[in-house]
Amino acid sequence: MEENRWFLNIIQDEFMNGKIDLDSTMKLLEKLHVTFDVAHVKHVFKKTVDKRKVHTINIEDFRAIYRTIVHRTEFHELFCAYSPNRKILADTELIEFLKKEQFQTEDSEIRALEIILKYEPVEEVRKRRQLSFEGFIRYMSSEDSSIFKKDHRTVYQDMNHPLCDYFISSSHNTYLISDQLIGPSDLFGYISALLKGCRCLEIDCWDGSNNEPVVYHGHTLTSKISFCSVIHVIDKYAFAASEYPVILSLENHCSPKQQEIMAEHLENILGDKLLTSTIGDSVVTQLPSPEALKFKILVKNKKVGTIEETMLRKGQDSHGETGEIFEEEYTSEEDETDEKAPLQQKSDSSKRKSENRPSSLPRKKAKMKKIKIAIELSDLVIYTKSEKFVSFEHSLANQKCYENNSIGEVKARKFVKHSGNEFVSHTSRFITRIYPKGTRANSSNYNPQEFWNVGCQMVALNFQTPGVQMELQNGKFLDNGGCGYILKPEFLRNRSSTFNPYNVGRYSKPMSLSIRLISGHQLPPSNLSKTNKADPLVQIEIYGVPDDQVKRKSSVIKSNALSPRWDETFSFTVQVPELALIRFCVEDEISLVANEFLGQYTLPLLSLSKGYCNVPLFSKNGGKLEPASLFVYVWYY
Repeated sequence: MEENRWFLNIIQDEFMNGKIDLDSTMKLLEKLHVTFDVAHVKHVFKKTVDKRKVHTINIEDFRAIYRTIVHRTEFHELFCAYSPNRKILADTELIEFLKKEQFQTEDSEIRALEIILKYEPVEEVRKRRQLSFEGFIRYMSSEDSSIFKKDHRTVYQDMNHPLCDYFISSSHNTYLISDQLIGPSDLFGYISALLKGCRCLEIDCWDGSNNEPVVYHGHTLTSKISFCSVIHVIDKYAFAASEYPVILSLENHCSPKQQEIMAEHLENILGDKLLTSTIGDSVVTQLPSPEALKFKILVKNKKVGTIEETMLRKGQDSHGETGEIFEEEYTSEEDETDEKAPLQQKSDSSKRKSENRPSSLPRKKAKMKKIKIAIELSDLVIYTKSEKFVSFEHSLANQKCYENNSIGEVKARKFVKHSGNEFVSHTSRFITRIYPKGTRANSSNYNPQEFWNVGCQMVALNFQTPGVQMELQNGKFLDNGGCGYILKPEFLRNRSSTFNPYNVGRYSKPMSLSIRLISGHQLPPSNLSKTNKADPLVQIEIYGVPDDQVKRKSSVIKSNALSPRWDETFSFTVQVPELALIRFCVEDEISLVANEFLGQYTLPLLSLSKGYCNVPLFSKNGGKLEPASLFVYVWYY
């Protein structure tokens, strides 16, 4: 049989002396292009040699180990269902499999040939336009059978809408790599966020010595980095993961003198990448699109006057000139008047007062605050002018399309609950940034889903903090080729929309989804296991509008991380699929009350492939846990 010949040809040289050890076994598996988890191979090897109290194996042992790791029974059952002789799939049989099981009705003949050419390792079989079981395994474990839709892995959405029509991948305190009180500030924060496709970075600027502005978390012990070095790093990595615009959200505490130095650094270092004038008309009635702003870096900061006034000043020297902005300072909700307020514990009574006051009552007005801004920096702010949020009514009456608001999570959460419709109406017109409350000293994150549900474009998270919240962020922005911009659903762009996540009514387009959880493969072993064991279970969760939030749990498979088999089906009805994410989380049951995280994968519901798919798994820190995966069957209508 050709498969045997192919197999022996590759491995026989290694067995010249009859036996090989564990290291050579791993090298041979690599030569056969098998991805493996060392713990699992070690375990299977040890089981083989322990019977004989030796440390080497012969060629038959190696074949047995190979089969244990590679020849998965669930794949074999599927293969045999379409292969009459259980040895080979002719192209016609593969076409039938693709049509019936994988819902690939278009171009299935071409598709079948591509699969054979790409995945069949045995040349003679390939030439006959057939697929052996070896080829079938390789196809089923490949990217081509991934649960994430192939055409969503590149930019496929219309990128010509105004900026406010997109969800924009946004990071908070980008310069931190651990916590907000004493953690280090580091350029790596910017590099790693940009490599993850983040498109809105936060830069917290303060006056530094020698007239050089510094970046750090004010009023805390976090270390400082120079503004200049941050801009150099941004210049280098801005478009490494995506060609769409990067927005620098400046949290600016500098004197006018050092603001001018910031402006100089921005212009000198970023050069042509920096957007310094409008595109097309200088009278701005609508924001430009991500497409129109490709390879551009925008500055988001407070600004003196209008864009039109800026454009009139073009070419004049405004060195040394400053302008003033007057803002009312409010005393309630202290934790959010300034994103970077030093941490103070509120007394319980003042906390209660501010939480129970209805939003329509006038706030206790404190004094007017005067902010000085260097005209040179102000003039670099074109389409992203920071404007203090007063109320939805105020914005509707006064706000310009290029003015953006930042709203703290506590206040924003109240708006979502009590004025969902107005919030949606607001975000259909203006870019809105949400940021974590000041009391999150350990840089924990809120759930971003609740703010995406009302169309907030920049839902800023601490990228340095792993957990479910960042997994949702990473999963959402896998979409549209990972470019950092995702077109919002029509009901969040339409200015006359009456969508409310708490009452979806006529905006509901229910989707019936069924997921058969078949098996797991080479799952990460438990931290408690001395061999390669775990007691795995899978949680399947839907995140979306409140009505769609649901968690389902599989049974536990005892002490098997190599090849646990579930064969359980889960059904869901999702009201607003356009906003929903699905998360697969694999856990190890440590006791009846505690589970340990092993791996997870999150993706948008509308990016699900149909049919038999593999689900890759990612670690707590977002790294790929190859070859760990789940095998599922997905069906929806």
